[in-house]
Amino acid sequence: MRRPSHRRVVMWVSTMCRLIITILHIAALIAITVVASTEAVAQQAALPDLSINVGGSELAGGGSVASSLKIVLLLTVLSFAPAMILCMTCFTRIAVVLGMTRTALGTASLPPNTVITGLALFLTLAIMGPVFEKSYNAGIKPYLDGQMAQEEAMKKSIAPLKDFLVKHAREKDLALFLQITRSEQPKDPADVPFFVAVPGFVLSELNAAFQIGFLIALPFLVLDMVVSSVLTSMSMITLPPVVISLPLKLMLFVIVDGWHLIISSLVKTYRV
Repeated sequence: MRRPSHRRVVMWVSTMCRLIITILHIAALIAITVVASTEAVAQQAALPDLSINVGGSELAGGGSVASSLKIVLLLTVLSFAPAMILCMTCFTRIAVVLGMTRTALGTASLPPNTVITGLALFLTLAIMGPVFEKSYNAGIKPYLDGQMAQEEAMKKSIAPLKDFLVKHAREKDLALFLQITRSEQPKDPADVPFFVAVPGFVLSELNAAFQIGFLIALPFLVLDMVVSSVLTSMSMITLPPVVISLPLKLMLFVIVDGWHLIISSLVKTYRV
């Protein structure tokens, strides 16, 4: 009876893979066709004039293909925004610590994932606000105003973010990814490559988040052990310890104002 079900699963997986590959091929063909037709029409001067202004700067005008590529690049950056929030901000540490706090309390689904994610997102915006402001004032705003070239604006806008990543990454993590990427040892923290600073920062954030989560879970673990020992000594084996320990943990967490302490401590771990 197991072989037919296994074959059905394999056939289903292979069919889905072929379907995904077909969709990707069709999308690629459509994209190539659209780009080719756009370029041909633009060369024939049949494309209507299009002008898009962002912050007072013109990104596209007159059917220019180069300006269209700028718009495509802007849309590509926006599509990578979730990955940038996860890997280049303090969102990972906050979300992991809040999730481990919920696990230590023993409440499997309270608070919900949406609440934890929303709180982590707003805390990330509050902590990373000065960094984003520096990036905007240093590179993005002058570029939009036409006062700075594109390459120079990109370097100056990335510099504050890279400084934040390097500052909060451990040296051993940066050295690990320098070794993995076979990059030269930088003489100054500002010379650390961006593709090394990002994974080093993420690895450091995960390490710090688990350390904080362990310290939060330790007192709740002790309380669970005490409750379990008391119930065992009273021969109340049939009574689950979580029935007694959960109200005690919630009461202890509320008395010490746990959420306030955790959030304030997390914010103080960052130097911006």
